[in-house]
Amino acid sequence: MEQINQYIKQFPELFKGKKVLYVHGFGSSGQSGTVTRIREVLPHAEVIAPDLPIHPKDAIDLLRRLCQTETPDLIIGTSMGGMYAEMLDGFDRILVNPAMRMGDTMKEHGMIGAQHFSNPRQDGVQDFIVTKALVKEYKDLTEQCFSAVTDEEQERVWGLFGDEDTTVNTYDLFRGHYPKAIRFHGEHRMNDNSFMHSVVPVIRWIDDRQEGRERPIIYIGIDALKDKWQKPNSSSQKTIRTLLETYQLYFVADAPDNASYYTDINQWLYEYVNVPAWGHTVFTNQRQLLYGDYFIGTDQHWDGMATQICFGSDTFKTWDDIASCFLRLGGQ
Repeated sequence: MEQINQYIKQFPELFKGKKVLYVHGFGSSGQSGTVTRIREVLPHAEVIAPDLPIHPKDAIDLLRRLCQTETPDLIIGTSMGGMYAEMLDGFDRILVNPAMRMGDTMKEHGMIGAQHFSNPRQDGVQDFIVTKALVKEYKDLTEQCFSAVTDEEQERVWGLFGDEDTTVNTYDLFRGHYPKAIRFHGEHRMNDNSFMHSVVPVIRWIDDRQEGRERPIIYIGIDALKDKWQKPNSSSQKTIRTLLETYQLYFVADAPDNASYYTDINQWLYEYVNVPAWGHTVFTNQRQLLYGDYFIGTDQHWDGMATQICFGSDTFKTWDDIASCFLRLGGQ
C-alpha cells in the first residue's frame, strides 16, 4: 500500500483495506504508469498488477488463478485487459475501452510482426513476435466473451468508452450485453484526467454499494449550472468534482412535453459533467418533492423537502461560495 502524499490528489478512504486487480493492455505490463496512478490515488488499497503472458489462454488462466487466491474486491481492465476482465465473472469490474474483439483489433492496426513492450516487465523481456497463429488465438478466445452474462453480472460490470478512442470501438457490442455503458471524454489510453474524472467516480459508486454506504444527497438544478450563454457557470465543474468526494449528486431538470429538450439536457450534461451525471439525472416538474438533504437551484421561493442553497442569492452569489459552505459542513 502507498503512503499518503500531500502533493498528490488521493482518496485514502476509497477501497481502504481492499484489493484491486489491474489487468493491463496489449504489449504493456504491471509496471505501467496507470498502475502507479491507481496506487497513488487509492493509497490504502492493495493493487495487484501481474505481467500477462503473451498467449491469451495462458493469460486468462493466470488471471483466474489470481482471482481464486486473491479474491479481489474490484477488477479494472484497460483495452485488452478489459476483454480479459469481462471474462472474470463473479467480481465487480470496470472495463475501460475494452478490446472485446482483440484478434480483429490486432489485424486492423497492423500488430503482426516484431513488437516492443511499452513498459518494463519483471522477466526482463523487452521484445516479442506477433504471428498470424497468435492473432487466431486471440480471436478464438474472444469468442468466449459475454458467455456468462446474467442479471447479477449486469449489475457488477461497468464499461467506460472514450469518445476520442480511434483504436477500439466496442460500445455497441458491450451495450448489447451490459446496461452500464458510459462514454467519457478521452482517448484510448487512459491518462490522469480520464482516470480521475471518469474512472474514480465509478470506483466510488462501487465502493459505496459494497459498503452499504449512503452519502448525503445533493440535488443540483440545471438552471444553477448554466450561464446565459449555455456554458457552465464559473467554478461549477470544479465544485461538482469536490462535492462528489463526500456527497451523492443528482442533476435536476424540468420535464416538459418536448422530446428534443431531454436530448439537449442529456447532451449538455454529457459535455460538461460527463460520467457523474450518468444514471444521476432527474426530470421532474415537482422539485419540492425530491427527497434529499440539499437542493442547489435558483428558486427564490422554495418549499421543498431538501434544504435549499439558492445560487445567485446574497449568500451564494458564486459556486465558490457554495463550495466554501459545503467545506464548512464537512460532509454533513
